[in-house]
Amino acid sequence: MTNKYILKYCSESVACIMDLKKCAAKIDQIVENLSDAWKKRRNVFVIGNGGSASTATHFAADLMKTTTDSPSGAGIKAISLDNVPLNSAIINDWGKEQLFFCQLNALFNPEDLLVVFSVHGGAGSDKAGLWSQNLVQAINFAKDKRGLTIGFSGFDGGIMAKICDISLVVPVNSTPLVESFHLWLSHLITFRLKELMNERQM
Repeated sequence: MTNKYILKYCSESVACIMDLKKCAAKIDQIVENLSDAWKKRRNVFVIGNGGSASTATHFAADLMKTTTDSPSGAGIKAISLDNVPLNSAIINDWGKEQLFFCQLNALFNPEDLLVVFSVHGGAGSDKAGLWSQNLVQAINFAKDKRGLTIGFSGFDGGIMAKICDISLVVPVNSTPLVESFHLWLSHLITFRLKELMNERQM
């Protein structure tokens, strides 16, 4: 007999895909903004915490590598802030809230893009305080620098759904499903972007 958890997980995954299908216009908007960033040679910074950090690194790698196969031969300038020695030094000396701000303050140019992955979208709290405030601080910094902010979250979208210029919320209250669909979305966006670049011979 098939385990009930497995059946429930699969059913919720199918329902999530159908809900995300309704977000096609917003997904297309993200693709167009990434295309514009490529044409204008702007940086695309990608960040996240925990499992979302691995999604951020994966997305940055896919964006640069996959778009390098376009007719132009030059990929998107995608940068994941995942330097482990630097990150541990910032957290040790100045605290986790400063993690991404310190790096963006050195690297971010006006009108660059910031892509953020977060399961709860910077909302909620634990014994240590609010979750993911380093992400919220990074978003506010990018907006102050006239950058475009794109947020991927889940659950109710959290603070990110309110402050990001473009917010895509995976509509499910499940950490593993949110993280899984963030990766699913990053692949969809990357390969649609490559298709678009080939169509336009960019």
